[in-house]
Amino acid sequence: LQQRRGLRLSAPAAIQVTVRDALNQALDEELERDERVFLLGEEVAQYDGAYKISRGLWKKYGDKRVIDTPISEMGFAGIAVGAAMAGLRPVCEFMTFNFSMQAIDQVINSAAKSCYMSAGSISVPIVFRGPNGASAGVAAQHSQCFAAWYGHCPGLKVVSPWSSEDAKGLLKASIRDDNPVVMLESELLYGVPFEMSEQAQSKEFVIPIGKAKIEKQGTHVTLVAHSRPVGHCLEAAAVLSKEGVECEVINLRTIRPMDIETVEASVVKTNHLVTVEGGWPQFGVGAEICARIMEGPAFNYLDAPAVRVTGADVPMPYAKILEDNSIPQVKDIVFAVKKALNI
Repeated sequence: LQQRRGLRLSAPAAIQVTVRDALNQALDEELERDERVFLLGEEVAQYDGAYKISRGLWKKYGDKRVIDTPISEMGFAGIAVGAAMAGLRPVCEFMTFNFSMQAIDQVINSAAKSCYMSAGSISVPIVFRGPNGASAGVAAQHSQCFAAWYGHCPGLKVVSPWSSEDAKGLLKASIRDDNPVVMLESELLYGVPFEMSEQAQSKEFVIPIGKAKIEKQGTHVTLVAHSRPVGHCLEAAAVLSKEGVECEVINLRTIRPMDIETVEASVVKTNHLVTVEGGWPQFGVGAEICARIMEGPAFNYLDAPAVRVTGADVPMPYAKILEDNSIPQVKDIVFAVKKALNI
């Protein structure tokens, strides 16, 4: 009626949504959409999830779709892989990805390699998800980044969201994918609100796996990061902008397959490259990006060596002051950019 009267109807505005709620929304929508999808893990059902990601889902979908498991990662990951081989689409939550080391045989040998070893006759549509990398004050055995570990393995897809849109779109894409996907979330981002567009609020919103996003356009240096360090890069870019340095910030989103084309195109434009990650330096994600740039056409456009900003090459300390100095901070990124630009 209002349209007939010639009144302009405004589209639903973007809203603020936390990463936690975006993940919950994605799980809810996919459980509703496909009866083959189910969630299992420690405390995901009656307790609503250790981080409240699965809040309300057990009450809505019941014991067969949202399943509490014993503290036995190797056991429930194996059950999930078998269920995927039999035609279901499990979402297997690790309370932290550090605990996935208990189940790494299931993730790598059973899930990642079965399609290849069966000449394509066995698909394993499973998502392994949970918090990855540093949290706060939980020391070395709970603070490791597994992006390089799982990104190393053919047969897996590996995604690493930053914003709420990333979290929702990548989780939905991962659940719908016919390959095993490792989804590395950040515990420190769960409670952080991000703007979610009208498009992202749709039940059919997915983000293609293997496609990076340019979060900020720039001309002087390319910053490439994934997960929480994307935010640090944007903060560093704001600081540097006041000094006349315009950074292009790329949110990698996917570790494997890596969207190196977007990085190459940016380096061709800016002639400088800085990679940022929370993981250790040796054989890391940044090391892979630098190698791929060196081997490809963008290398000839670099005006200076690429610079890596990484976590410190030590097991994560417990003491807060040491922990802060073991994780890349905004000042470290600013320093690296100035080093790359020789200013």
